[in-house]
Amino acid sequence: MITKIIDQAKIEKIGKYINKGERFVILTHTSPDGDAIGAALGMWHYLSALNKTVTIIIPNATPSFLGFLKGAKDILNYEKYPDYCAQLIAEADVLMCLDFNAPHRIGDVAPLLINAKGKKVLVDHHPDPDPQFDLQISYPQISSTAEIVFRIIARSGDFELITKPCAEAIYTGMMTDTGSFTYNSSHAEIYFIISELIKKGVNKDWIYAQVYNTYSEDRIRLMGYALYEKMKVYPDCGATLITLSNDELKRFNHKIGDTEGFVNIPLSIGGIVFSTFIREATGGQIKLSFRSTGNFATNTFSAAHFGGGGHVNASGGEFNGTIDEAVAIFEKALAGYKSELQAEIKKRDKRS
Repeated sequence: MITKIIDQAKIEKIGKYINKGERFVILTHTSPDGDAIGAALGMWHYLSALNKTVTIIIPNATPSFLGFLKGAKDILNYEKYPDYCAQLIAEADVLMCLDFNAPHRIGDVAPLLINAKGKKVLVDHHPDPDPQFDLQISYPQISSTAEIVFRIIARSGDFELITKPCAEAIYTGMMTDTGSFTYNSSHAEIYFIISELIKKGVNKDWIYAQVYNTYSEDRIRLMGYALYEKMKVYPDCGATLITLSNDELKRFNHKIGDTEGFVNIPLSIGGIVFSTFIREATGGQIKLSFRSTGNFATNTFSAAHFGGGGHVNASGGEFNGTIDEAVAIFEKALAGYKSELQAEIKKRDKRS
């Protein structure tokens, strides 16, 4: 058994929306990760089992390494089919908004969501959800949005509708958003859920191999270059920084998802408690990813200096400017957190 974290009133309300609705659109954030895709496909399989008409729409391309999940090939990329996606969103009875806390997180799709007449349901685990959704199922204390999807299905009395493909999607979301259960995953109920998903036929070792052991040669060489040539260490702050420009990414034939996980790697260095990855995105915008161990709040750092947010140990941000300008802001800000980071290093040393 798992505790009833989600309010019963929210379970009843989403149940009414699902029962009354016929046409559903599932939306996720830009540059969707494993949790976004896993949660979306988990919800897609569930609603499909209820004989609903369901479409997943993502703002841009999905990482190729998630293509093994059943249903992934049916996901619509808004950049490729803007008119058709706009029509589906406008006609939807219910819009399931998964793994993002505010419309701006879905880029060019945001105006379509805001103007849509259908019921807007937020299912997410990021802090500070936007209030303009008709229903918010937002629980930052839960490990992943995929876990919330599992809880919604189970609490709705539909556990038997979780098929093997649905379970695989949910497990993939949970696994990827916890670094293969290495952070934000100490709650015992996570492992109860995993055991239930395994009973549905999930082969966790096979899924791990599909996600992490099918990289291209280019991706491995890019990772080596990033760590050897582009990683800067700030030993006094227990911090690291990796930067990659568009030219550098092109040099290694970069594809969507190739830099996934790069920001986590430096945290395996002794004495490092804060890792940052800055890369140039299409159109020149700068994307930032932050990771930490212990109690150093990356979401506070990101919100204060890069207008971003997320979780304590994993967050992101954006910057309109050059990489050099972003680095200058980062380094200036980092100096202000020196004492806090040093205290975190001491805590880590004591724990080890």
